[in-house]
Amino acid sequence: MPATPAPPPVAAVPHLVDIIDFKWLMAGMGHRVHVERLLADRAYAHQCLALAARAPGAEVREAAARVCHQLGFDDPPSSQLG
Repeated sequence: MPATPAPPPVAAVPHLVDIIDFKWLMAGMGHRVHVERLLADRAYAHQCLALAARAPGAEVREAAARVCHQLGFDDPPSSQLG
């Protein structure tokens, strides 16, 4: 099994509170978000953000948009997934 890349140091993570908020909002929708993987795996982050961007609740979509920009995505990826 390949080794999982180490997450960035906490000091290098922008707005960790927003990321944790996103995690708990997603949990409220029944979706678990693994924070370390969200930070280290762009494909996984893309999937999580796309799911959240299509959520019915505005709070989840707004949190996804904040995290999206913090992780360096240009726009929320919802339009890229059916």
